[in-house]
This record gives sequence, C-alpha cells and structure tokens, in this order.
Amino acid sequence: MTKNNGTTYSPTRLENLSINTIRFLSVDAVQKANSGHPGLPMDAAPMAYILWTRFLKHNPSDPNWFDRDRFVLSAGHGSMLLYSLLYLTGYNLSLDQIKNFRQWGSITPGHPESELTPGVETTTGPLGQGFGNGVGMAIAEAHLAKLYNRPGHTIVNHYTYGIVSDGDMMEGASSEAASLAGHLKLGKLIYLYDSNHISLAASTQVTFTEDVVARFEAYGWHTQKIADGNDLEAINRAIQAARMESDRPSLILVRTHIGYGSPNKQDTYAAHGSPLGEEEVKLTKENMGWPLEPAFYVPEPALKFYRQALSRGQKYQSAWEERFQAYQKSFPDLAKEFSTMMKGDIPASWEKDLPAFNQDDAPMATRVASGKIMNAIAPKIPALVGGSADLAPSTHTDLSGMGDFEDPSMAEGDMQGSFGGGWSYAGRNLHFGVREHAMGTILNGMASHGGILPFGGTFLVFSDYMRPPIRLAALMRLHVIYVFTHDSIGLGEDGPTHQPVEQLLSLRAIPNLTVIRPADANETVAAWQVAVTHKQGPVALVFTRQKLPILDIQEYPQISLGVQSGGYILADASNQRQPDISLVATGSEVHLALDAYAQLLEQGIHAQVVSLPSWNLFQNQPEDYRRQVLPAGIPILTIEAGVSLGWKSYVGAQNEMVDTISVDTFGASAPGEVVMDHYGFNIEHVVERSIHLLNRSREIASPVYSNRK
Repeated sequence: MTKNNGTTYSPTRLENLSINTIRFLSVDAVQKANSGHPGLPMDAAPMAYILWTRFLKHNPSDPNWFDRDRFVLSAGHGSMLLYSLLYLTGYNLSLDQIKNFRQWGSITPGHPESELTPGVETTTGPLGQGFGNGVGMAIAEAHLAKLYNRPGHTIVNHYTYGIVSDGDMMEGASSEAASLAGHLKLGKLIYLYDSNHISLAASTQVTFTEDVVARFEAYGWHTQKIADGNDLEAINRAIQAARMESDRPSLILVRTHIGYGSPNKQDTYAAHGSPLGEEEVKLTKENMGWPLEPAFYVPEPALKFYRQALSRGQKYQSAWEERFQAYQKSFPDLAKEFSTMMKGDIPASWEKDLPAFNQDDAPMATRVASGKIMNAIAPKIPALVGGSADLAPSTHTDLSGMGDFEDPSMAEGDMQGSFGGGWSYAGRNLHFGVREHAMGTILNGMASHGGILPFGGTFLVFSDYMRPPIRLAALMRLHVIYVFTHDSIGLGEDGPTHQPVEQLLSLRAIPNLTVIRPADANETVAAWQVAVTHKQGPVALVFTRQKLPILDIQEYPQISLGVQSGGYILADASNQRQPDISLVATGSEVHLALDAYAQLLEQGIHAQVVSLPSWNLFQNQPEDYRRQVLPAGIPILTIEAGVSLGWKSYVGAQNEMVDTISVDTFGASAPGEVVMDHYGFNIEHVVERSIHLLNRSREIASPVYSNRK
C-alpha cells in the first residue's frame, strides 16, 4: 500500500487488491456519471473492508433475514462505497447497475434508498439522519432480545454498525441521538467515524475543531482512536474491543485522508462532491498501481474473496433457523407472536376492545381519546412501542403498565418506572427527552429494523423540529405513527409560539405521508384504525388540546368508513336534492360547521356538512365518490384553524365559488375560546360568510354576471 504521512503498512496482496477494488469501482462510477462523491469511498474503503469481511453477519442471498447485523452508511453521499460492497459480496446488484450510477431507472441512486436497492437498510444522505437511524435499530434489537430471548434460546442477537462522517458529527440530530444512546447504554451499537477533516466547502479547521471523542465520552460512549485509516489490524482490534464493550455504545475515530491516493486532490474539498476528472483518475490509478483500462475493473481474486460472503451468510442463517425451530418447540406461543411481529402483521382481533364513545359522554379532547385508544390496543399489539419528546402527560402517549425502556441498572431500589411495569429493555415506553429531531430519526431506525410499530408524540408546532426524518419516513414508506397534539390556535394561552397555523398544510405537502385530523373521540378511533393498518407510509394523527363534543355513532353511523375514506358527508339537509352550500371542516371546526348548519336551515338554506379529516385518504378515493361528497357546482366554505393556502385548489377548480375561514397570520395568547372567537371561528361569522358566498355564487351563475365578465 502506498505511503501516507510517511508511514508504510504492508497488507497482503489480496487485501490491497480487495480494498482498491472498492476504491476504483467508486471512482469509475462517479467519473462515468460525471456526478457524485468519490472522496469518502477512497478513504473509508479499508475500514469498510475489515467490517464487511471479518465482522458483519449478513446473508446477501436473503437481505431481509431477521437476525442479520445492520449496517448504516450515515454519510450517504459516499453511496458508491456501499454499492461496491453490495455488488462484490453478492447482493442482487449487478456490475451494470454500478455502471449506471445516478442514472434514470437505476437502483444505484445518488444517495442510498432502502426501498430501491437490496441490502440498503435505510435511506441516508441528509447528514445526521443515519446516525439516529442506527440508534433506533439498536433500540429495536435490545427490546426484542429482552422480550423474546430465553435461557438457552437466543433468537435475537445482532449488532448495528455504521460509518459516520465529519458532517454527520456537526449535525445537531446526531448529538441528540448520541446523548440518548449513551444514556440507554446501547452496547451493540458500533460506529466507525471517518474523520477526514474535510467537508463540502472547506477543511473542518474553519468550522469544526472540537474534541469529538471527548464529547462522546461525556455522552457515555466507549471511544477509541486510530491514527491511520489504512492500518487494517488496528481497525480490526478496535472493532473487536467495541464488540467486547457490552454496556456502552462505541465510537471508533479513524483518521483518514479524503480522496486517498489522488496526487492532486487528496486532503482537499475538491475530492468531496465532484468527480476527480479523467486526468486525475489516470494519475490516481497510476499512483495506486491500478490498471488504467478497462474501467470498472474487478480482479477475479478480489471478487472470489468477497463472494465468500454468500456461503458464510447461508451458514449464519441456517444456524439461526435451527435455533428458531428449537425455540418454536419450547415456546410455541412466543414464537408465533415473534413471527407475526417480524412480518409486520397486526394480530387478529386487535380491534376487539376499541372504546366506543356516545353523546352522553362528557366533551373530550381528541388527545385524551387517543390515549384511551392506545391503551386499549397496546395489549393486543405487542409491536406498538414508542414515546414522546418529554411530553407524555400532555400528548397522552403513555402505555400504562407497559414499563419504561431503560437500561435496568438505571433503576434505583424498587422503582417501577414512570408508567408502571418497571425499568427494562422490554419496556414499551421510550423517554426521548426534549429531542424531537432525534426522536424522528430513531423512529425511522426502529421501523427499518422490523418487528416494531413505532410511535412518537409531540406538539404539532414542533413537528417542524422533526420534519427531515418525517420526510425520509415518507420516502421509505415506513410504518411510523406520529401523535401530534395541541393542533391549532385553540390551545390558547401558550400563544403564537405554540399555536400551529402552517404545519397542517406543510405536512399534507409531503408525498406518502397520511395526515388525519379527527373531529371527536369516535373519529379518533377510526383514525387509529387507519394508523395501525396503513402500511404504505407514515401516518400523522393530529389532536386537540381543547375538549370537543362527542359525535354519537348512533346518529352518525358513517363515521368509521367516512374517516377511512378521508372525507364524508356528516350532515345533509338537502332532502334528496343538491345542497345549497357545502360546509367543509376538519377537526374541532367540524362542530362549528354543524352549529352553523342548524342556523342556516332555520333561514331556509339547505347546507351539508362534510368532515374531511384527511386530504390524502380522500384524494385516493374514486372520483365518483369524491364528486358525491363534494358535488360540482356547489359553493364550498372551508373551515379550518390553519392557513388557507391550498384549500381552494384542493376542494375544486371553481375557485370563485370557494371561500375559506382560516388563519393566515400567527395566533395570540389568550384562553382558547377567546382566540378562536377573535379569529372568526364562531357561529355568527360562519353563517354570515355562508350567506355571502351563496349570494355571490348566485351572481356568478346569473346571465348578467356572465355578460359583465
């Protein structure tokens, strides 16, 4: 191997060949695409080589085998490092796909995508996200191991490894997640820190000079330093030591040199995010003793060596399957439950004990109803695990009697945990602390790991803190449930800092994210039914702080199917004819629409009330159904305590016949009912605006108006 900082190391010829195969597959792919990040694969190839050939337990023939080790490339910009490893070790990723890097229709996109490429555990690239995903995977492994392993029968036993970068370490999400991982003592989490001292725009000397290792030691991590990223045996020893450390997550800082081997671009930011260039590729290959032609050269000895992963993986999996068969014989009920969870299936009859609410019940905030529902279904769905960002008393996301997910040594005396059931990795209540961003990344890791149906709760306004992981959950179509409470200006005295106005629209704009804002306790039941069974992406449930009347299911039997459809006619005074006007509302404003509906009827105006809890679900219904709920040519007044942007285009193209009662400014600090009244969310204003819209629509329809236009 060539000199680096004056020191020469002598790996075997095969090791050298194998490492350089990773490097130059990456270099050639980036050069052919004329786009990408060659620097990290060039410097991180040795540590990746050691991890993947000596430690990583995986089966390329079955990327989804449950007890595999998980590998997270948090520095997803270095995706060619991962694609090279996947191809070389025998995953269903061809050399042609490597050659098609970053091109239309390929399964080798610019950053790793778990839904696209076999062997990619999680979608990474936005820095810091993969770091938190790995923490979530380690939490899932610890929980399932504690829940299902029995003496003499170990069926859950794997590590989570990752490669993280200087950029990852700068992101606040990583700091949040690292702090929690250290607190939880996640001993089977091992990260290799590719410390090359270069970011996209400059050396880290201009922005990032802290002692990262000292910081992680303060978090409670086991730390090691390797002075030379090409020292294979030092990397090997460090990973072995990390695996021996059972009480702390491990960080191994590996000092590397970005663009290693490039005569003119090594140790410069020019190697970070741009191709080396044809001339520099030639010089680098000459410097490293690599054939100039052909491009994408894969030496047969290196490929043969890497492909040993296939036979090793089959042995790993076969041995595990034998253990699981023995487990099934000894613990048939547990084995059945475990298998159900690993498949992501929901146990039969999970809905049997769902609460029902009636009109005689006292008004109830939908956040309170949600808490009752969660505690009714939790005993039936053992996969339901999660918590809040230090807000459980407010979000009602505690699972009573299910225990706290904590390292058991944290318990003092006979402490039983915040929610009963004690302290243990088997606990189902996670305390994320005031860490919304990390919570989002960890939920994604738990869902990606499998066997867990994760949920996380916070106030709706703080969904902004976790928007990047929400977006990635939607991109990966992960089954994650978000519980967002305090959903509007109706929360009152906390004022505009805590009153969300733009968040609903913002979340609705994310593809694959299903947003549901129920109107009462019974719509909340139906919303949770959707959240549990909807596996095509994450679901955001949006709940009130203020109490709301109960919509009686005897009077409104259409509630359940209506919520599942995203929107439905709740009340209709038109008596088999088209209504004069449609009042479309969500959440707490549905009750205001019903009150206005009654007053309009007294004035001879036949309105209909449409509850539209989910734009996403409603948009997926057949057009005939949508036209039945929102007939063409009928004036529409939308009522929602959020911004108006999007409503007119959503409910119909006939914009002149659509009006909105909304909040297009920030809220105010006062009791909730006072704030709502001052912003026009009262019966008189809704009736007035309804009549005005109805008169205007009649003018629009008149010949005089048409001629004037």
